[in-house]
Amino acid sequence: MTWDVSPIAFTLSFGQFHYSAHWYGLLFASTFVYGTLFFRWLYRREGRPEDEVYDLALYVIGGTVLGARLGHVLFYQPGFYLSHPWKIPAVWEGGLASHGAVAGILLGVWLYARRATDQSFLWVCDRIGMAVPLSGALIRIGNFFNSEILGRATDVPWAVVFSRVDLVPRHPVQLYEALGYLLIFLFQFRYYLKRGDAGPEGYLFGRFFVLVFGARFFLEFFKEGQAEFDSGWAITLGQWLSLPAVAFGLFLIWRARRADRPVPTMG
Repeated sequence: MTWDVSPIAFTLSFGQFHYSAHWYGLLFASTFVYGTLFFRWLYRREGRPEDEVYDLALYVIGGTVLGARLGHVLFYQPGFYLSHPWKIPAVWEGGLASHGAVAGILLGVWLYARRATDQSFLWVCDRIGMAVPLSGALIRIGNFFNSEILGRATDVPWAVVFSRVDLVPRHPVQLYEALGYLLIFLFQFRYYLKRGDAGPEGYLFGRFFVLVFGARFFLEFFKEGQAEFDSGWAITLGQWLSLPAVAFGLFLIWRARRADRPVPTMG
């Protein structure tokens, strides 16, 4: 398959003003729309005040953009941005890192939970851990439209040639990740519906870390290196960053299961 679709979805022109909307930008923005609607449904289902969802959305949007941008600057192209610091705020030029986005979301949720009514940090995080994988799937489809985060060269029958980049058949690793995150979302959502809630605090969030970053670690083997200092390493920077995330997820699962265990009675 040869992929030569334009990354621009449409262009609006008003006299001398021209604005081009990219597929990536539309898909990225759609994650916040979907997230807000999904959380309104969750809050309504659990008898929580729906209006608080909009406060949560503002914190999460700010944390996502800030964390994703700083993650890219610090982890993937520090040399370039140290030389061109005025480029750091230019998010419209691309450059967002998923590991940084997760850190930013956690900061936003922590700030929100400090003022929310009857919603602990982990209570919100469990539901974030259910919703976010679908957002990740949409963003990876946006990466596919942009012909970025390229896979390694391959001769498998489903290889894709990104003609805007080169003529090399590659693993469509963006679609691998999108499918993986979609399956994780369905797995998490099924647990929530089957149990009727998110389980003991931290459990669903722990599974999010283990599943998402475990998948990320595995799929990095199919990707070209992205960081300035990836070459020469046995594993990529994305894999190094995924390892502590998986370990943290395992800790959360262990902690949640331990807290959910019935306390033995004496007698």
